[in-house]
Amino acid sequence: MEYRSNLSVLGLPLIHVATGAIAGGVYRRRVAMGWIAVGDVAIGIFFSCGGVALGGISVGGASLGVLSLGGLAFGAAAVGGLAVGVLALGGAACAWYTAIGGLAVAHDYAIGGAAFAQHVVSPLSPDFRAKYPLLRPPFRASDTLWLIGIVVALLVVARLVQVRRKRWR
Repeated sequence: MEYRSNLSVLGLPLIHVATGAIAGGVYRRRVAMGWIAVGDVAIGIFFSCGGVALGGISVGGASLGVLSLGGLAFGAAAVGGLAVGVLALGGAACAWYTAIGGLAVAHDYAIGGAAFAQHVVSPLSPDFRAKYPLLRPPFRASDTLWLIGIVVALLVVARLVQVRRKRWR
């Protein structure tokens, strides 16, 4: 499928949508290129969205842009599973200025479960309890036991529903 807007600016269409198709039993990816691009591979000056996205604001499985959102995100401000940038937020975040994530690595500031930088906020840092005495871990042992009990109860109920459905058929 392809859509290209009639309006173009500096030789690029304002909107370009291009998705792949199966030809001869093989899937062929298409590249969308425009000011706003959506496709398997999207290159958009202002906005891009696709499996691989490159542009000002990019959203995709792998994305590169000024503001980048994706599973693998590279950009000035990056948000994703693995985020790399000047500012990064993600499961694993690597940044020059500020990183926030489960694993946060930065030059200046890092906040996260395991954080490494000049200035760190992490439960693993030795002075964390002294700086933040009112914070407690998100779960206590008793909370965990309650959660396990609730999950077991839900599994029992789901099994009973499954057995009754088989009897009704």
